[in-house]
Amino acid sequence: MSVQLITSIEEMQLISRQWHRAGLRIAFVPTMGSLHAGHLKLVEQAKANADRVVVSIFVNPLQFGAGEDFDKYPRTLAADMTKLNELAVDIVFSPEEKTFYTKEKNLMSFVEVPGLSDILCGASRPGHFRGVTTVVNKLFNIVQADIAVFGTKDYQQFAIIQQMVSDLSMPIELVGVETVREADGLALSSRNAYLSESHRTLAPELYKSLQKMREQLIGGELDYRQLEQQTRQQLLDAGFKVDYLEIRDAVSLARPDGTSQGLVILTAVWLGETRLIDNIII
Repeated sequence: MSVQLITSIEEMQLISRQWHRAGLRIAFVPTMGSLHAGHLKLVEQAKANADRVVVSIFVNPLQFGAGEDFDKYPRTLAADMTKLNELAVDIVFSPEEKTFYTKEKNLMSFVEVPGLSDILCGASRPGHFRGVTTVVNKLFNIVQADIAVFGTKDYQQFAIIQQMVSDLSMPIELVGVETVREADGLALSSRNAYLSESHRTLAPELYKSLQKMREQLIGGELDYRQLEQQTRQQLLDAGFKVDYLEIRDAVSLARPDGTSQGLVILTAVWLGETRLIDNIII
């Protein structure tokens, strides 16, 4: 049986209700398409935890700011459907924008997580995470899944969605899946396709820098600001434009204050016109 493509909100909700009445557990993987091995690992995790799997493919305009890459973001539905069919996904939910958002942006209801959404990527991309939490909330209401699977390459995004689910008492379990990387360490991303040949050669140096910082922290380095500044300068010298590179509490994403039980290094950089994000947990 081939994967079923659904574009109607009402049809997706109807099928979910039928599955629940039959006692079936539903897993959901939200994506913007242009699927790579990282996405497929999320699907495999979803299949291992549920009776039915739904994958959404929707390039969400609310999370793109002015001048960002919404118009050129890769849209490869046919190829994505082929990959998902090979994994025996039950449904691909891919609504049209005009039926998914029926009101103008200034008249819409939004879901927002203050604080966590205003730092790091949120500081560089105002409104981005409001767009993410709004679309994820809407998708959760449509798919009505028992479990949702996300990649932790978008570490801040996952933390924000966890907070939203907790604050709003949403009856859904969240599962985070470790970043999938190329053999040279570059985190898989749909935007990697934008990289020029020279930038693709340079890109793995980002993860190597994070690994080096991790080793220094495990080795007892306590001057976090100095370590951040040294690594930022090394990346600048190598040819990256650094948006941010910071050591944060792995749970709260606050600046470490000596009570942190774990740390995470988060970064966003530019290579030419391509923005790359990555993280490493200590």
